[in-house]
Amino acid sequence: MASERAPLPTDAATLPELDPTYADTLRDGLVALGLTLDAGIARAIDAHARLLMAWNEHINLTAIRTPEAVARLHVLDSLSAVPVLRGRVSDAAAIMDLGSGGGYPGIPLALALPAARLTLVDSVAKKARFLQVAADAVTMARNDEPDRLVVDVQAIRAEQLAADERRESWDVVTVRAVGTLAEVAELGMPLLRRGGLLACWKRVGGSTGTDPGAPPGLDQELRDARALIADLGGDTPEVVAVESAGLQGHRLVLVHKLRPTPRRFPRLPAERRRRLLR
Repeated sequence: MASERAPLPTDAATLPELDPTYADTLRDGLVALGLTLDAGIARAIDAHARLLMAWNEHINLTAIRTPEAVARLHVLDSLSAVPVLRGRVSDAAAIMDLGSGGGYPGIPLALALPAARLTLVDSVAKKARFLQVAADAVTMARNDEPDRLVVDVQAIRAEQLAADERRESWDVVTVRAVGTLAEVAELGMPLLRRGGLLACWKRVGGSTGTDPGAPPGLDQELRDARALIADLGGDTPEVVAVESAGLQGHRLVLVHKLRPTPRRFPRLPAERRRRLLR
């Protein structure tokens, strides 16, 4: 009979230190981004990364598996939005991370801004279990901090959140590697308060079109989503290059919410796939 697998770790302090390439990559990337993290935030981000690496050996949370890549493609990619959001949102107290998976970008971003409340949403049960462990580790790492972040994990679909009293409750909604701009706008905009900001991470290589720095396909996504975003109450999307810290080809697509989103949104998945409003 096969032996039972040991329980997955819940306390980052019991895990070995990450390879030095993690700390070196993170240090150099923070300099490139012009960011400084206080000790409590750095401990929390480190605890999250250590748990991710440990859990990922048994549960497929991410295809990114080396400490250097976790530092660059998860932590720094998340933190690349900090200077951008600080310049565009007057209040980012409440952040929601849709399809959060391994907790990126939500956890590092909310810690660094800083936010008061973070909601991590993932409908996949095993990912939601990890997110709760990561949330508890972040709280523990900042146990003595008076402004520590309150993290709430929701194992639920965005459509369900938009259907109850929590609709239009968040200042910032973040989405990374979940779908097209049209798809994530329809899921995220109903959850934003008026004046809030949708931030979508896009990362592809190469370039096409009239803008030599634009990722392939992004121009088409913007064209496809423009009318829908207006119907959702959003402004014209803004595309910001965030290529510091070795993040070549990384873009943030930002949409400010100008008006309340009509109650008919978000539509059912089958109806959204038709892409054309009826």
